[in-house]
Amino acid sequence: MARRTGLREFQISVAERLRTAATRAALSSKLGFQVGGANWFVALHQVSEVIPMPAFIPVPLTQPWFRGVANVRGSLYSIVDFSAFQGGDPASGGTERRVILVSDKLVGGAGLLVSRMLGLRNPENFTAAERPADAPPWLGAVVRDASGTTWHELDLARLAKERRFLEVGSQ
Repeated sequence: MARRTGLREFQISVAERLRTAATRAALSSKLGFQVGGANWFVALHQVSEVIPMPAFIPVPLTQPWFRGVANVRGSLYSIVDFSAFQGGDPASGGTERRVILVSDKLVGGAGLLVSRMLGLRNPENFTAAERPADAPPWLGAVVRDASGTTWHELDLARLAKERRFLEVGSQ
């Protein structure tokens, strides 16, 4: 009887450790991408998926950073050029361009056009850097990696609430 209790306790502890490890890994992993010459990362739980640049239909009388609307597996997504949204040059053509589809939990049917993907990043390898005083609310932490490269955290939840992001009509 004592043996069963021991086995049961062991199984419970293993299950708990697996659950904790999976949660910790999911929370710590960030998706890295490049926009223009800047490196960015975003929390994985804020992203639905990453896709190659789909065909899109331009929408007249919208902001220059609003690329248009794309059909992704039967659902319509608004495509925002993240570089142009920040006031930079529009993302240039190329095979490395990708669209980060924002999680439907944050905003339905939105995608960010980025220059290229840089893969998963572990924020434990970053050191804090100074955040600009005039930074927009959707800019999270500013950090540096071991090589001294600066990375910017994009908070998609805050970006999804940004009035300018939601109102794409030209002013």
